[in-house]
Amino acid sequence: MRGLWQEIAGLVLPGECAGCGRPRSVLCEACRAALGGSGVWRARPDPEPAGLPPVHAAALYEGPVRSALLAHKERGALGLAGPLGAALAGAVRCAASGPGGGRWGGGGALEAGERPLLLVPVPSARRAVAARGHDAGRRLALGAARALRAGGLPVAVAAVLRQCRVVADQAGLGARQRRANVAGALGVRMGAERLLMREGPVVLVDDLMTTGSSLAEAARAVSLAGGRVVGAAVVAASGAVPRSAEKNRN
Repeated sequence: MRGLWQEIAGLVLPGECAGCGRPRSVLCEACRAALGGSGVWRARPDPEPAGLPPVHAAALYEGPVRSALLAHKERGALGLAGPLGAALAGAVRCAASGPGGGRWGGGGALEAGERPLLLVPVPSARRAVAARGHDAGRRLALGAARALRAGGLPVAVAAVLRQCRVVADQAGLGARQRRANVAGALGVRMGAERLLMREGPVVLVDDLMTTGSSLAEAARAVSLAGGRVVGAAVVAASGAVPRSAEKNRN
């Protein structure tokens, strides 16, 4: 119910840009450009956790991008799901163009007869979702899927992952602590194995990558259940990610 009221408020009340604070704009043109203006790039955390699939990011986690992600996730600015999802869609395209991802590179069309690409969001803790009033990761995955479908690409969102045990808040933890915190914490929902084995390749999606620990754990859980993980995509990446990372233009 809280999420519904947040959506209504976002439609009828004058707002300000979540990136820079300019009035009467959910996200101004300059801040939208910051989400993808420099092109999607391959993000490599240092150190890189074992089992982490290739990760592509739309932007660095700084400035207006950081502000917009926090506004969407923590303050319920649900109108941002559109532009953030569109940025994520660009990262998904690059993530899915690797080996095993079908013909997503270049023209962006899957091979004839291939099943839709599955976007699998990394889940947040249930208590966090309840406190925020919405599931930020799933909402961004749906936004990305809409953007990809608008370009004629067959995509489905499969929220098949669940937390099997309580994990501590990752904020403030180092890379090694984060890996230990999430190790073995994720599994797939009952019956999801058939879906993962029957459908097309999987791209894991999240709003942010810091150390890559959560994405590596998600890849482990999906692969163990029979899914074919070809990559991961995030809106932004932070941590020890070099600015000179390899870039892939959309």
